[in-house]
Parts: sequence; C-alpha cells; structure tokens
Amino acid sequence: MDWGTDLWDQYDGIDKHTQSGLDLVDRYVKFVRERTEIEQNYAKQLRNLSKKYLKRGSKEEQECGFTNHQSFQDIVNELNDYAGQRELIAENMMTGICVELTKYLQDLKQERKTYLADAKKAQQNLEISFKQLENTKRRFAKEWGEAEKATQQAEKIENDTNAVKADVEKVKQHAHVKTHTAEECRNDYAAQLQKYNKEQNTFYYTEIPQLFNKLQDMDERRIRCLAEGYSQFAEVEKKVLPIITKCLDGISMAGRNTNGKQDSLRFIEQHKSGFERPAEVDFEDYSQGIKPASSDANLNHPKVRTKLWPFSHKKTKSPAAEDFSHLPPEQRKKRLQSKIDDITKELQKELDQSEALEKMRGVYERNPQMGDPASLEPQITQTSQNVGRLRGQLTKYESWLAEAFRGEDSTNTAVNNNQYCSMSADPSQNIYSEFDEDFDEDVENPIGKATALYTFQGSSQGTVSITEGEQLSVMESDKGDGWMRVLRANGDEGYIPSSYVKF
Repeated sequence: MDWGTDLWDQYDGIDKHTQSGLDLVDRYVKFVRERTEIEQNYAKQLRNLSKKYLKRGSKEEQECGFTNHQSFQDIVNELNDYAGQRELIAENMMTGICVELTKYLQDLKQERKTYLADAKKAQQNLEISFKQLENTKRRFAKEWGEAEKATQQAEKIENDTNAVKADVEKVKQHAHVKTHTAEECRNDYAAQLQKYNKEQNTFYYTEIPQLFNKLQDMDERRIRCLAEGYSQFAEVEKKVLPIITKCLDGISMAGRNTNGKQDSLRFIEQHKSGFERPAEVDFEDYSQGIKPASSDANLNHPKVRTKLWPFSHKKTKSPAAEDFSHLPPEQRKKRLQSKIDDITKELQKELDQSEALEKMRGVYERNPQMGDPASLEPQITQTSQNVGRLRGQLTKYESWLAEAFRGEDSTNTAVNNNQYCSMSADPSQNIYSEFDEDFDEDVENPIGKATALYTFQGSSQGTVSITEGEQLSVMESDKGDGWMRVLRANGDEGYIPSSYVKF
C-alpha cells in the first residue's frame, strides 16, 4: 500500500499530514534546545558552587592535610568535573540533535514544497486541458446546431415551387459550408477529448502517484531521522555516564578516605610543641618568720600565681626567626628538616645543570662548529654561584637542626624554669604567649613593602613568580646572596632576585 495508489484523491490530507510532520521536527528541536539550556545553567551553577567552596591559600592548604578536609576538597573537585560532563551533554545535544535536525528540516521543507508545487502544476495543466475540451465541445455543439438549421432551411426553400433557382443554390451552398464547419468542430472535439483522456490518465495513474509516493518517502525519511534524534536524546547522556559514574565513585571514595584517627595523629604531629608539662608548685609557708607590723600595708602578703592553663583566646604574634627558634622544639625541628629537604632538592637540580653545562662545554671545545664554549661561561658562573649559595644554606640549616636535637633536653628545662620565673614576676603573662597557639609560621610579620621592577618567572624550587608593578611584602631581606624572600597578595611565598624590586 502506498499514498499514490490508495490516497490518489487526498491531496489536502497529504498536505496537512506532511506539514504536521515538519512541525513536529521543529517542536522537538525547540524541546532539545531548552533541555541544553537547562544543562548549561545547571553546569554553570555547579561550577560556581565548586569555585565557592574550593579552598585557596597556605592556611587552607595546610588544613587539607587532614583527611576530612581533603575529602571535602576531593568532592568539590569531582563536582566540578561532573559539571563538565553536564556541559558536554548540552554541547553534544546541540550539535548532534538541534543543529543536524534543523539543517535536515530545511531540506525537507524545500523538498515538500517542490513536490506539492509539481502536483498543483500537473492539476492546473489538466484543468487547462479540460477547459480546452469544453470549449471544443461547445463549439462543436454550436456549429452542428447551425448546420442542421441551415440544412433544414435549404430543404424548405428547395421544396418551395416559387423559389428562384439562384436562391436555392445559395442556401444549399450555405448549408454545405455549415455542415463542413460542424464536421471540423466534431473532429477537433474528438481529438481534444482523446488528448484530455490521455492527460487525465497520466495525471491519475502516473504523475500524482509518483509525487504522492515521493511525499510518502520523504515523510518516512523524516520519521526515521526524528527517531534517531529521539534515541540520541538518551544516547548522548549514556556516553558520558561512565565518566559521571567515575565522578560519583570519586565522591564515594572521598567518604571512605576520611579517617578520624589519621587526622588526630596528623594534628598531634603538626602542633606538638615538645615542651615538658609544668612541674608541681611548691608550698610556700608564710606562717614562719612573719614579723609584726603597724599596718596592713607592711604585711608580707602571699604571692598570687596565675593559672598555668595552656589555653589562650588571644594570639600573640612574635617575629619569625630564620632558624625557626620562634617555634616550639618539635615544630622547629620539622620546619628545619623541611627546609633542608627543599634546599637539597634545589641543590641537586643546580648540580645536574652544572654537570650538563660542563659536558656541553666539553662538546663545544672538541667541536667548535657546534658552538662557542665562551657563550656558556655566564650560565656556568651563575650555576656555580647558586651551588655555593645553596651549600652554604644547607650547612647553616643542618647546624641549626643538630643544635635543636642537642639542646632539646636542656632547652625544655630552661624554658620551663624561665616560664615559672616570669610568671612570678608578671601574673598576666601566660606560658604560651611567646608563640601562636597553633604554631603556624604565618605569625611572621613582613619587614617592609616593595614593588616589582620586572617580571620574574620562578621556576626553581623555593622561588616565586612575580609580575612587573606588583606590590610585595618583604619577609626576609637580602643577606648578601642576592636573594630576598617575599609574600605575594595571593599568599604565594618564595625567593626572588633582590635587584628585581625597589622599596
């Protein structure tokens, strides 16, 4: 069954049906486009949410050392990746469904318009042919009637005895002409009728069936394409489901990676001071040897001691020292060891670079055509200076670390004694007031401000990148090695060449 055979007389129905199909494609495209807008807005909100809760700065990075903090940051990062997949869904739906169907819809509209126009043209041609047939038919009827009338008139005059012979011949000639004309009209009508029947047969059995079948094929192709669009609506999301599942698995893993015991141990490691607990307070007997006095003002009142609680609601910041002596013993050793590790890594890089430069110089000396050995001298000199500077720093920090380990016991004793003595002298003094309660090295105050004269890319370990015109906080001035330690506004801290800034 096909439209050309079974719906040969349903032009208007086919017209409406095919138009309804195109309208459905257009409506589905709008539906998918609105879905992509929802996905894009959803992804944008997820990204903003992730950005809002993503921690930045040195203090926040330190907190991320705890599993419960780090797991939360992992969740934030996974959510940001999840947002990316929602954006990918929107993008693929827009390109794979909306764009493709919109382009295909335009082609279908033009194809449908052509077929319907051809059908109307064929119908108009048949109507013109039918009008010609009617005209030849009316002319034949008219001419035949006039021929019969002329023949009857000729017979009547011929039978009239009083008629003149010339008049009889005249009417007979007129009747003959009319009859001949009527015969020609009859032949024209028969030929036009044969022509029209042939055109009508072609119209109803060839032209219209072919055009309607083409419209049927077009509509079926439209349905198949639309069906693919329906399937893509789900397949686009299915393709990213593995990655979405991976993001969700990462969030679940963040929950499993959270370890309370591990965080407690890390907290102890970060904040253990190494001080000994205060010794017991000795009994001071004021009942012995009290001398009588004339007034209460002369009485030897007992000394009042403040509570030696290790808790303080106020943070008293003290200047940071290069040897970290402002930190408690345990924290000092950790910071010194960390500094030694950083210097060792940077020193090894400089040694590797120095070795490479020496090898290159040897190659240039043996093969002058490959390069001038003298061109490497500035780099070799700079690397040699860097090695010397780093070795000096390494020796300095290693000596401080050895001192920290050697003097641990005596230092603890001295600290405790000094604390008690100072407490007796000043009751408002707290034993932990000389350093921050969380022992964070952020207690360090800048020693001045500076402006970057040039842009510097800090690619080596311990250095920091700066931009021309940037305002910096100077944490440690040049000690003769050509470098100073600065703090950027974004919290980044590290060394830069002293000549790159002005105070």
